[in-house]
Amino acid sequence: MIFPCEKAVWYNLPQIRADIAAGLVKTGMTQSQAAKKLGVTPAAVSQYLNKKRGQQPVKSKPYLEEIDNAVRQIVEGASSQELQSIVCNCCHIITAETSEENSQCHDNAMQD
Repeated sequence: MIFPCEKAVWYNLPQIRADIAAGLVKTGMTQSQAAKKLGVTPAAVSQYLNKKRGQQPVKSKPYLEEIDNAVRQIVEGASSQELQSIVCNCCHIITAETSEENSQCHDNAMQD
């Protein structure tokens, strides 16, 4: 059995990071600057941009809007708590679009 958050770590998070990294670089940030903002190495950003990591076919309009929101918030200096919320929203969108089940991780965490 694969738990929802396990899938998120292995598949969704790399996709989200790849899309945010690409968005940050499009704003004029260097790969090194984007890496610092994301808490990853410049090599990881390079791999994201060269489609060696984090490439899933999901690119729905709601997901892309949330990625654009994340990029905008990062550029504006969003807090880590704000970014966590955005990344969770992106993860929920991907999970809902790539499986028949909606992500339960947030709902279950709220019940505990």
